Amino acid sequence: MSFQNDSEKKKDFDGIAPTFAENLEESGVSADGTFDPDYSEPTAKELKRLMLKIDLRIVPYASFLYLLSYLDRVNIGNAKIAGMMEDISMAEADYNWALSIFFIGYIIFQVPANLMLKWMGPRLWISVIMVVWGTIMCSMSACTSGSGLLAARFFLGIAESGLYPGILYYLSVWYTRKQVAIRVALFYSSNTLAGAFGGLLAYGIMHMKGLRDLNGWQWIFIIEAIPTLLFGFLTFLILPDYPDKAKFLTERERSIILTNKRRDTAVAPDTHFSWKQVVSVIFDWKTWIFSIVYICAATPPYALSMFMPSIVNGMGYSDVYAQLMTVPVWACAFVWCVSNSYHAGKTFERGAHMAVSAALCMVGYILLIALKDQPSNYLYAGAVISTTGAFGIVPILISWFSNNYGSETRRNVGIAAITSIGNLSGVISGQVYRQPDAPKYVVGHSICLGLMGVTLMSSLALKAVFYFINKKRANMSVEEIQAAVKGKQELGERHPEFRYVH
Repeated sequence: MSFQNDSEKKKDFDGIAPTFAENLEESGVSADGTFDPDYSEPTAKELKRLMLKIDLRIVPYASFLYLLSYLDRVNIGNAKIAGMMEDISMAEADYNWALSIFFIGYIIFQVPANLMLKWMGPRLWISVIMVVWGTIMCSMSACTSGSGLLAARFFLGIAESGLYPGILYYLSVWYTRKQVAIRVALFYSSNTLAGAFGGLLAYGIMHMKGLRDLNGWQWIFIIEAIPTLLFGFLTFLILPDYPDKAKFLTERERSIILTNKRRDTAVAPDTHFSWKQVVSVIFDWKTWIFSIVYICAATPPYALSMFMPSIVNGMGYSDVYAQLMTVPVWACAFVWCVSNSYHAGKTFERGAHMAVSAALCMVGYILLIALKDQPSNYLYAGAVISTTGAFGIVPILISWFSNNYGSETRRNVGIAAITSIGNLSGVISGQVYRQPDAPKYVVGHSICLGLMGVTLMSSLALKAVFYFINKKRANMSVEEIQAAVKGKQELGERHPEFRYVH
């Protein structure tokens, strides 16, 4: 990615969130878009120490919050084989809809939730929604019918809708485009740990059956809601808001972060919220293409998350032992997710890394389909490989589309819009593995195999498109650049000096 020399040309930026603009002049960057001449570049050691300080304060905590979120949305799979279906007389078709209905509320409220985050600030907004969804999760233990569970899952989806896109936007505010990939991977990979911990917890909690006249599945909902409620209150005290107001940073450190963010996009801050930008993002071709890719890439991991206990159970393992056998699957997925994303961030590359992970996932699904009549250990190997590949794609995709919006407002809306549309994958995933297809689930595996094939091809195609756009822009003359930006405001990534990550 190329940038202009700061001393040679004043930059016409349109890219930092309104909260940043309030304190620009105090942060080493003047309000008109130029850099403060008194600002001194940080040494490599100083920058490394600063990033470690920020990482330790933000990344583990944000990842843990997502672990709680993911655990609370997929523990219904553990509850299913812990006796829930029989206790509330729930039909298999209703169970599938209980999985899907969560994402209906989740999708509808994602964009409004991200706008609320900008209005209220991250720590207050995230605290509020965590307390709300923790309360709903706990109340699910009192469900006595399928309709009651459906209603609870719908409102759970609404409450959780603000965390995932909110944290993605939050990370993009703190880190540059090259830095954000591994942080997003660590954040996203916590859902694989949720699968592992969920299996271990469910294995232990199922032995509480009968305690205080509650069944094992009821204890799963109650016990897993407690940390969510606790950390909902703690988040307001622990999570910092934005870099320009972060009290744990010195004035010098805030200056470094804001300056690096300004330089990263090569186009600079809008100082006000603009509905024009919101509308332009909604109708941007990138938003819709990335949304389609997201649907294809996220459906298999969502389906695996919600049905893994049933899939392993169908291989011949007992109800209790099946909970335990899901743990190695998620452990392998975690290692691959982090390592693949780390390399993608280090090389500043996205499309090929997604394609490799999609190919690995396809191998696993082919094994599950082709070896359906073989002993369980062969099928288990297929489940491990497919899950490993499936979970290595989405974190790279997230950092890819968040990297390719050129202002904070556009990025905020883009992330919310893409994740909102893309989370139709959650609605679809709830219908992928149907009871008539049990226990081999060949139809479900075949659907996921096809979606992974589309993901592989589209990731390579998008890589090629962004490469050629960058090449065309690199060959533009000074006169052509001036003509392209003349009289135009809020160009964002459409500015000819912006370079897409591919």
